[in-house]
Amino acid sequence: MSIKLIVGLGNPGSKYDETRHNAGFLLLDELARSYSSSFASEKKFQGDLGRTTISNRDVRLLKPTTYMNLSGESVQAVASFYRIEAEQILVAHDELDIPPGTAKLKQGGGHGGHNGLRDIINHMGRDFWRIRLGIGHPGDAKQVVNFVLQRAPKSEADLLLNSIDDVVREIPDIVSGEMEKAMKNLHTKK
Repeated sequence: MSIKLIVGLGNPGSKYDETRHNAGFLLLDELARSYSSSFASEKKFQGDLGRTTISNRDVRLLKPTTYMNLSGESVQAVASFYRIEAEQILVAHDELDIPPGTAKLKQGGGHGGHNGLRDIINHMGRDFWRIRLGIGHPGDAKQVVNFVLQRAPKSEADLLLNSIDDVVREIPDIVSGEMEKAMKNLHTKK
């Protein structure tokens, strides 16, 4: 099954630009650049929506503007309007459990404490695909909220941008439904 909607999770507003929690927005911005797309604010979808062609397929790009904890409202609105199944959605998000510079592709699973994923699962179920962009862990659960809402030091930020480039290279296969091939390339990258 091919991907028809790519969602990047983040928080709107300049205060959150380039924070670790906005890794999904960074990926969507890079996809828009790479595929000559742009975003328009869409009130009915509670997000910024773009449209492009990848691997000869029509793909929507969505950055919810609901704040992270309500991302599912925006995703569900777009999916309902364009008749997109959960299995045709790819959600890009920051991931504490993998190191910076690493990106992993998977389908389904839990939310792992990620409030954006939790809300999407509540609205769409678990069957959507995820691109997990590693940001590392602060080492103490009490520090997680501050950690994800901070900008990473340049060395970490550069690693994140490298992993975003890796994902952009794999997007044609992902959109085409060549998940095993994309996973192999992403998960075995040195």
